Amino acid sequence: MTREIQTIANIGSGTMGHATALQFAVAGYPVRLIDQTQELLDAGMSRIRADAESFEEAGLLASGETVDDVLARISTHTDYESGVKDADFIIESIVEKLEVKQQVWREVEQYTPGEAIFATNTSGLSPTAIQSVLQHPERFVVAHFWNPAHLMPLVEVVPGKSTSDETVDETFELMRRIGKKPAKIAKESLGFVGNRLQLAVLREAFNIMNEGIADAETIDTVVKYSLGRRWNLVGPVASADLGGLDVFYNISTYLFNDMDNSTEPSPLLESKVAGGELGAKTGRGFYEWTGESGKNLIRERDRRLLQALAEDQDAR
Repeated sequence: MTREIQTIANIGSGTMGHATALQFAVAGYPVRLIDQTQELLDAGMSRIRADAESFEEAGLLASGETVDDVLARISTHTDYESGVKDADFIIESIVEKLEVKQQVWREVEQYTPGEAIFATNTSGLSPTAIQSVLQHPERFVVAHFWNPAHLMPLVEVVPGKSTSDETVDETFELMRRIGKKPAKIAKESLGFVGNRLQLAVLREAFNIMNEGIADAETIDTVVKYSLGRRWNLVGPVASADLGGLDVFYNISTYLFNDMDNSTEPSPLLESKVAGGELGAKTGRGFYEWTGESGKNLIRERDRRLLQALAEDQDAR
């Protein structure tokens, strides 16, 4: 039997942090948003308002609720003591550096009640390594939201070696209550599950480009209109069952030998990073993001994700 979680403390107001805070507030929870300065908090609240307005336009707020109702549930704090005091669930979305996360959680633990759950929104750092500095490591767990966190349903719930079953179960149930699709991962691994699969696909995608088999746009077209459509409905493992495991076995006997199995980063990816072409954040990667076409692609992605969320909500 999981206990009822009533108050959320949300550490970090940036790209991921503001989105997780919004998700909890939309679900009706009081949220304490914590960051280093009021300037950062104000910027985070502006992003929350903009995303809440998109939720309102898509019909994703509760009946009778307004954007102002959602924002009224969020208070801002520049110190951990006032932010985490009496919170039942504390989630952190800060820089992906182990030492920084460990220091934050050491400080947070000083001000928290005995049963509060500690959750990190890391995309790959070891929960065992982070929880090793805590007096109560059994209360620590990964709750990995996928980016953009307010639009993507998945949350990977990943235990460290010392995490209790109760902490995992209560985190899983909380994610379900806020409308997410939580996945309970049995044990930690580098990259958890989603990023291991994503990087496996990207490794071969970069190899295909490097070998001159197809360019980036062609690869994306192939995935969007075949694997993307199919896996969105049944997933890759069920898809293999439906296609016939003997078929996939036979293909694997010759295709694996021809695919990239290197353990180093792709030379193509390395050259992009070395040249400062980091994708949308710098305006150019494999695509050009500064023009209207790049902006339209992001807008269309977000529009379709909002539409999918509305369909999920209608189905519940």
